[in-house]
Amino acid sequence: MRQAQSLHFSTHDGVELHYRHWPATLNEHQPRRAVVMFHRGHEHGGRMAHLADELDMAGCDFFAWDARGHGLSPGARGDSPSFATSVRDVQTFIEHLQRQHGIEEPNMVVLAQSVGAVVVATWAHDYNPKVRCLVLASPAFKVKLYVPFARPGLKLMKAVRGNFFVNSYVKPRLLTHDADRVASYKADPLISRPISVTMLLGLYEAADRVVADAQAIQVPTQLLVSGADLVVERAPQERFFERLGSARKEMHVLPGFFHDTLGERERSHALARITRFVSHCFEAPAAPVSLLDADRVGPTLAEAESLAAPLPRYSPRALYWRATRAGLRLGKGLSDGVKLGFDTGFDSGSTLDYVYRNQATGKGALGQKIDRSYLDSIGWRGIRQRKLHAEELLREAIARLRDAQRPVHIVDIAAGHGRYILEALNTLAEKPDSILLRDYSELNVQQGSALIQAKGLGEIARFVQGDAFDRASLASLDPRPTLAVVSGLYELFASNTLVSNSLAGLADAVEEGGYLVYTGQPWHPQLEMIARALTSHRQGQAWVMRRRSQAEMDQLVEAAGFRKISQRIDEWGIFSVSLAQRVRA
Repeated sequence: MRQAQSLHFSTHDGVELHYRHWPATLNEHQPRRAVVMFHRGHEHGGRMAHLADELDMAGCDFFAWDARGHGLSPGARGDSPSFATSVRDVQTFIEHLQRQHGIEEPNMVVLAQSVGAVVVATWAHDYNPKVRCLVLASPAFKVKLYVPFARPGLKLMKAVRGNFFVNSYVKPRLLTHDADRVASYKADPLISRPISVTMLLGLYEAADRVVADAQAIQVPTQLLVSGADLVVERAPQERFFERLGSARKEMHVLPGFFHDTLGERERSHALARITRFVSHCFEAPAAPVSLLDADRVGPTLAEAESLAAPLPRYSPRALYWRATRAGLRLGKGLSDGVKLGFDTGFDSGSTLDYVYRNQATGKGALGQKIDRSYLDSIGWRGIRQRKLHAEELLREAIARLRDAQRPVHIVDIAAGHGRYILEALNTLAEKPDSILLRDYSELNVQQGSALIQAKGLGEIARFVQGDAFDRASLASLDPRPTLAVVSGLYELFASNTLVSNSLAGLADAVEEGGYLVYTGQPWHPQLEMIARALTSHRQGQAWVMRRRSQAEMDQLVEAAGFRKISQRIDEWGIFSVSLAQRVRA
């Protein structure tokens, strides 16, 4: 039997999480490979230890973490600051394994069960990893709570009480028919029954999003479904599989299996299928599906076309959105933010600058209250979080350039008013060598130039009018940028040809080893409201957005000659910010 090593890694926020490592027992003279395992809720990585021996993969290292609040990792039992924090912990863990153990991401297999499988599925959706494949066992996309209206009730109680904990109702004998596993579960001091309502509601929200948008996941995936699962529902698992975008995917329903799929008495049937699937993925890697033409065919195009199509005039939905537009026009007379949106476009640089400032203004107390509600909508909260993530990755890129003793010449090709980038750079002890801000709007150039002077950056910064999609104009930037920024631009344009031209111009301009900060919008919960009720900066046209999955956005960036090295995403999965490096042409 393999012997586990007990290790720790530091997360993005400095928390030291525990994990176990079972080194490979067979040297097959090949690049190091690994199976990275993620446990069920209430449990810990040690509960998956048997798989290191039972799976026929002697040439693979095995790793299993203890999630926050589980096993030997710190934190209140069953809790995390948010579900998104745990998802980001997965990314941090994978990066640690690459850095500390020398295992490249394409040589990793990710094996996850129950809650762990939802965390991993969300990670695959949001971060577009390049792991070899996923194996998801009994993903807890919808837990059987058995109490009517339990979910809205928990949400209401949390709003009143704040975070609190509920205990699992699941008995060990309902998890597996394996008597030894039942006994070990009962005797295990590291198992805890509580789960925080923050995590439980976050689990539900992430699961809804990932099941609805599973087409965005491109990683080869094997789904194992327990046929007699008393803990989670099967229907969302089946919907997830049907919508899964992976070119290589398979689903197995295991008759009679309880929820602990990988710990069932007859689990050898499941493990044999895992070994076969993983071996095939290693021996015959699946060719990645090109998404460069996703603006001409595919799910997100169909979605955008549906949003752009008019509704039957007197249908309930048409009447609803007509009433919504009327309400917004009424709010325009009271809320400064809503008025600005109608005047300049809800996607304009002026609106964005207003959202960044986040100061509710309007006529009287009612106007300010309406404006506060407007500014607190989930989309604008996501925008402000995107600003913070962009600032974080800007500082990281500058630090990398300084470490390499290279000059810092920054260009933002569609800066709006430039507030987010100027505020980020103004806090640095050592200022960049130069800052060039560009925007197509003359109004934005005027107001951005004034902001440069107000921030006292006139000696190193300038603002000029320019077309972010003009390849020749971008390619001739002077000085040549070592750090290019594109924030909130590509999301507004459905055409991948436009985006590719822009990225190609930046690739021509940015020196090898330089950096690119770019944003994406893989998901938005208010797409229909935006399309049916809001107007864009393009002469009052409807603001219809075509989403790009993170996989599509990353492929466009990679095709231009950049390699993604880091990513951030908000807790709702709406806006991503990534850092890429220019590689040799």
